[in-house]
Amino acid sequence: MTAERKALKAGRVVPDARQLEWQKLEVTAFIHFGINTFTGREWGDGTESPELFNPDRLDAGQWVSALKDAGIKLVLLTAKHHDGFCLWPTETTMHSVKSSPWQNGKGDVVRELKDACEDADLRFGVYLSPWDRNSPVYGNSSLYNELFMQQLTELLSNYGRIDEVWFDGACGEGPGGKKQEYDWAAYYNLIHRLQPEAVVAIKGEDVRWVGTESGYGRTTEWSVTALAPGGRPEMQAINQNLGLNETSADLGSREILENANQVFWFPAEVDVSIRPGWFFHESETPRIKSLARLADIYFNSVGMNAVLLLNIPPDKRGLIHEADVARLKEFGNWVSSSFGDNLSLQAKVIPSRLKAVADGDRKTYVRLGKTPAQAVLTFPEDVVFDAVLLQEYIERGQRVEEFTIETMKEGEWDEVASGTTIGYKRLLRLQPVSASKVRITIKNSRGEALIAEAGLFLTAGILSDPVIRRSKDGRVSMTSETPFSHITYTLDGSDPDRESNRYITPFLLPGKGIVKARAYNREFSESGNIITETYDVCKTNWRIAAAEPSHPAFPAENIIDEDPGSMWHTAWEGVLPPPPYSVTVDMDDTLNVCGFTYTPRNDGNYSGTVLQYEFETSTDGTHWLPMASGEFANMQNNPSKQTIEFEQAAQVRYFRFTMLKGIYGENWISAAELGIISCVETVPE
Repeated sequence: MTAERKALKAGRVVPDARQLEWQKLEVTAFIHFGINTFTGREWGDGTESPELFNPDRLDAGQWVSALKDAGIKLVLLTAKHHDGFCLWPTETTMHSVKSSPWQNGKGDVVRELKDACEDADLRFGVYLSPWDRNSPVYGNSSLYNELFMQQLTELLSNYGRIDEVWFDGACGEGPGGKKQEYDWAAYYNLIHRLQPEAVVAIKGEDVRWVGTESGYGRTTEWSVTALAPGGRPEMQAINQNLGLNETSADLGSREILENANQVFWFPAEVDVSIRPGWFFHESETPRIKSLARLADIYFNSVGMNAVLLLNIPPDKRGLIHEADVARLKEFGNWVSSSFGDNLSLQAKVIPSRLKAVADGDRKTYVRLGKTPAQAVLTFPEDVVFDAVLLQEYIERGQRVEEFTIETMKEGEWDEVASGTTIGYKRLLRLQPVSASKVRITIKNSRGEALIAEAGLFLTAGILSDPVIRRSKDGRVSMTSETPFSHITYTLDGSDPDRESNRYITPFLLPGKGIVKARAYNREFSESGNIITETYDVCKTNWRIAAAEPSHPAFPAENIIDEDPGSMWHTAWEGVLPPPPYSVTVDMDDTLNVCGFTYTPRNDGNYSGTVLQYEFETSTDGTHWLPMASGEFANMQNNPSKQTIEFEQAAQVRYFRFTMLKGIYGENWISAAELGIISCVETVPE
């Protein structure tokens, strides 16, 4: 079969009724809640006591109310995470709510949330981790599959309609190193029998993981993929032969289709947490995602032909934290105000046979004809917009491969946006533009393009505070999550205003200094908070002189790269010795040092974070002088950057940082950054 023929056939693949209804949800919610909420961990090990679980103010109605404010239409609960603790009174294990003090062991979180969803007319789904670190039969494949099927049966039989079942593919070792073989075909068959309307996600056959937990989808996102869905061996064999997985950059282009013998309607779900971690940690409350970040995620998930799965974890009280509630309401208001007024409804469409493209009803669609094909929206007077919406009529397939958006400017067409795939929904963000004519061109398509809707919107303004970063070579850069905003800054300690230096491009700050910055909106009529970053000497020539064996993905060099988003992490697999673990840094110069800083990993998982430490210095890398030791204050509850000052300054070229104990007692260490505090005073030799 020719490549062109394959592309035409792929353009006729359509979603089934369950997948179509799921796609229309657009924004759904994850609720990560369980024993990890009370231990402060992200992945429990299954040894936790059920007595720790006691959310004495649990109110699923409060959860649902907050989620509805964000425009969320389905709620997905972690009924069991990897630790094996079950949020319903299962008959399969005592490691569940029935062994907890909550409601005297009579509680059922699944029931509480399901009832709240029904009262609020929200759909409901369950996450059930196949990996179970508590079960003694995990690794005995037949026995564990029988237990897992019983848990699945309980969830799918006792709570009414279930709209989504969510599996991840985590598969750790069982007792004695046994490997568990999941019976995916049996799981799917059970779901289809008990809940035939439910979609099965991620390690299922209806919905796929987009390949990242960042909240951002692909700019070219095909719902029709050569990637085979699910965990059945025959499907895994297809993917191995094609060299494809969920993280592959390309899953459905013509180049990919050339080597494929079959394709599947397998749409993307984009998952991300409103907080750095998936479970609630009080220390992360100041770090919930800003409205500007959530808006950007919306454009890059829902607006990239995917469904957004936004995680909102309840706290130890059993409530969604007040800060999260406020942010969810802000987000919902932003979406409704930004996309509530479709300016296209004011337009006349040329040619007139395409008028349904701008009628605000995605149930209608137009055939654009042979590509390149065009539709022109004309307005009685100029309209101002900064967002464009396009939708295909996916009930007949996804076909568009390339498009452009142009406006008429001084009698000439000027391109303001372009893209590749459209699918169910494509949103494009651009600088505000004023125009009375807008032309949409479908340049390439897999057969005739079927366009359901084209919209123009002026989104609600958001102003986000700047983020200041300095690279290892001393270059300072500034970014704002608000597109097209202005940033001003100072280097003399004064507060920046609209007359201060305008940030245009990165600049050098090779030594100590204070950078203050403030964001302004497009018109300079509104300003945000003043953000301050204090820097010490650059790490340009620093190198790692010695370190414990590192995990290949997280080398020790990451602790001196000036990027708080990267980290050093020692190996965590196999038989590991207990601490101490240390790292030695050569600064390539002798400096007058009066303290040091330690920044823990910044990914929401604080495993390996240092609690007890020792810090030594040296002038030659051989003879060492102890400078500080002790315990970082409140590190378990507030894992944040630590600043330790010495009793006396010293001339230093090398320093050695040693972890004596981690906050969780693991046999490994992690860190985002290590730094020194340099002194002006001269220290006698």
